Amino acid sequence: MTETLADKLAPYGIDYVDAMKRFEGNEALFERLALKYLNDTHFAGLVAALEVKDFDDAYNQAHSLKGVAGNLSLRALYEAATFESDALHAGEYEAAEKHLPQVEEAHKLAVKGLEALRDGTL
Repeated sequence: MTETLADKLAPYGIDYVDAMKRFEGNEALFERLALKYLNDTHFAGLVAALEVKDFDDAYNQAHSLKGVAGNLSLRALYEAATFESDALHAGEYEAAEKHLPQVEEAHKLAVKGLEALRDGTL
């Protein structure tokens, strides 16, 4: 049985089936927009904001990251960013700081999957 693109992307936390529903089956549009995530700065902005304890900016970065991840069906990143955004919004700054490694892991995993998609190595 041939492994589908959805099967190949799933280990990277990318829900390709959901993406195709969201993008109405337009694979080229999904790929074009998803690959733009490789240049997205919201994760780096979140890290930088937390380093200087700028929790307002950290919330804005986490919330934006959540939106981008959700729109691109980067499921694992969306879930991690949602927790981060919600914790920051609620003023639970210690919980947000402790959760950052999970966001980083999901971000790196999504990037790895998108790079494989871009490079044709899936």
